Amino acid sequence: MAKRVTGPEIEKLIQLLAKVPGLGPRSARRAALHLVKKKDQLLGPLAEAMGEAHRKVCTCSTCGNVDTQDPCSVCTDDRRDNSVIIVVEDVSDLWALERAGAMNTAYHVLGGTLSPLDGVGPEDLNIRGLVDRIAKGGVRELIIAVNATVEGTTTAHYITDQLEGFDIKISRLAHGVPVGGELDYLDEGTLTAALRARTSI
Repeated sequence: MAKRVTGPEIEKLIQLLAKVPGLGPRSARRAALHLVKKKDQLLGPLAEAMGEAHRKVCTCSTCGNVDTQDPCSVCTDDRRDNSVIIVVEDVSDLWALERAGAMNTAYHVLGGTLSPLDGVGPEDLNIRGLVDRIAKGGVRELIIAVNATVEGTTTAHYITDQLEGFDIKISRLAHGVPVGGELDYLDEGTLTAALRARTSI
């Protein structure tokens, strides 16, 4: 049995850091040691920032984003085109699209995808909220930006079925050859999707 070289407080810090995506036990130890060494410059301000985030962070009742206000900063931004909604699986997808800066639209976070094998049904996702937003009117296009997986495709079809009868355009993200990609390195599914989604030039 390994000997303990730190107190229980530091051990708890390491264990909690190890639960952060991208950090395993070894990375968590290195991060904890760095934080402890820089106690005044890093550990104190980080603890304060995390405490404040814990008190203030909430989920937006309109779109499902996380922010310190409800409705969130995205929903209250009057420079956005709210007639277009991009539907994403998770908040991380929303943030990724925002970093790309390709469109200045509204969003809707589902909170996952349909997966009967994992026990995730329509009632477990924020699909009802999306339908309610569309029913209020003012939306002309819905862009379904879910992952190109079986679950993502199933979710996209389910949403399309739920919105049948509404006068809106529904589209999906194109799938295929990535920018800078070489055909020889792509899998057959990606090449097939790219050929089917070809565009005129």
